[in-house]
Amino acid sequence: MSYLDTAPARGSVADRLRDALPKLVLSPTVAIVAVFVYGFIAFTLYLSFTDSRILPSFGWVGWQNYENLFRIRAWDTAVSNLVIFGVLYIAVCCALGLLLAILLDQRIRAEGFIRTVYLYPMALSFIVTGVAWKWFLDPGIGLQAVVQGWGWTGFEFNWIKDRNMAIYTIVIAAVWQTSGFVMAMFLAGLRGIDSEMLKAAQIDGASTFALYRRIVIPQLRPAFMSAFVVLAHMAIKSYDLVIALTGGGPGTATELPATFMYSYTFTRNQMGIGAASAVIMLMTIAAIIVPYLWSELREKKA
Repeated sequence: MSYLDTAPARGSVADRLRDALPKLVLSPTVAIVAVFVYGFIAFTLYLSFTDSRILPSFGWVGWQNYENLFRIRAWDTAVSNLVIFGVLYIAVCCALGLLLAILLDQRIRAEGFIRTVYLYPMALSFIVTGVAWKWFLDPGIGLQAVVQGWGWTGFEFNWIKDRNMAIYTIVIAAVWQTSGFVMAMFLAGLRGIDSEMLKAAQIDGASTFALYRRIVIPQLRPAFMSAFVVLAHMAIKSYDLVIALTGGGPGTATELPATFMYSYTFTRNQMGIGAASAVIMLMTIAAIIVPYLWSELREKKA
């Protein structure tokens, strides 16, 4: 048998090995993700139907944990706080991010420096943000104490100690950290709009307000959708910011589903109820992300 007869076979083996190499390299990562992400999600789902308390148990109780969950007043408070926090957080971040993006899109001086300043808070952890804002908002050492020290003794800003206003301090800190990131998303969208279209609209006599309302903002729909999905996901899973800033207090005034889940799972030794609350959070996030992914994939196929 000649060399020419064996060359194709050798080449085919080499081609198969080359095609299989990416799969071999990625297979450990895929296996780890399958076990430690999706495997534990499935395990949490199973625990939500058991009588688990301080340790996992396998006594099946069906939907009892979910029924008990919605009877707990702290869970109702956590959901109500999430609605307030989520709506304000998403709305203010989008409005402020869009405004900053429009201002930076005017090609102002030191744009790179200003953009970096706005984006810098996103580089901080939510723990750092929470601690910093806790000091700033503390009536004894923060803004109120400083302003009163300047002579305005009647000035008061004690929201962090007020049960009715404490949730809004979470909104303030979260918006401060994330609005720069939203600004960057909108700025990228603004830079992708065809300038010739804008010039044509200006030549036709469109005002600046009409230009943004009828042309610019409608073309930022993908950026708005992406911002909404990211911010909604962050709002639902917010934990470290709340713990660092208010600890869920005063009382349960700033309790959110994530802090409720941790408290009932690891502090109150009600793992079944904690798992049920985690599953509710997961389903809420899935209800936001899955339709978004479906619409994106449908547009790409079209």
